Amino acid sequence: MEKLERYKRALLSVVIVLLIAFVIIGVYAQQLSPRMLYPGEVREYEGQDLSSISDFRENSIKGPQYINVSTYRLKITGLVNKTIEYTYDDVVNGFQKYQKVVTLHCVEGWSVNILWEGFLLKDLLNEAGIDPKAVAVIFYAYDGYSTSHPLDYILNNDILIAYKMNDLVLPPERGFPFQLVAESKYGYKWIKWITEIELSDNADYKGFWESRGYPNDASVP
Repeated sequence: MEKLERYKRALLSVVIVLLIAFVIIGVYAQQLSPRMLYPGEVREYEGQDLSSISDFRENSIKGPQYINVSTYRLKITGLVNKTIEYTYDDVVNGFQKYQKVVTLHCVEGWSVNILWEGFLLKDLLNEAGIDPKAVAVIFYAYDGYSTSHPLDYILNNDILIAYKMNDLVLPPERGFPFQLVAESKYGYKWIKWITEIELSDNADYKGFWESRGYPNDASVP
């Protein structure tokens, strides 16, 4: 009996040592993993420290998407007075630009504080004309991802559709050509690679993660 107890204690000690070793190796490997450099990105804005573009974790459903800007079109559809298709240049050169520092919080537990530059989404929607029956805005991405927000949230919070972060044009892995800056919402609402924006009367639309059980509101506490 005493030998068995000694054996159990020895086995437990070995397991603990192995677990510690795995943790140390994991941390060391993460430190040694190459990090992409983004020459020219700003890391401070009006006294605020900014995260780096390389601080994001890759968690998109199909990996980074690479979009041909010459054939890209951003569609505004649904409950609008007129359906509109914008080229990338139409948006970048046709609307007032704004900057805002906004923190993205991921449900995985990490966050990044970034200087975003882009356009008020309501400016694009107003050009298409908003039907009074519209109550929601549904976003679709190049990789098949989708999510939605209440129309009032978009109109009342100066929500941006960004084309730059930390003074650099969005790299492909961060959503080029456009990413939604869904401030006060968790990261799965910050859709990247946006190709279509639909105005809808479906207030209960559930996107990719919402249809898999994630809260549709997604408000950060």
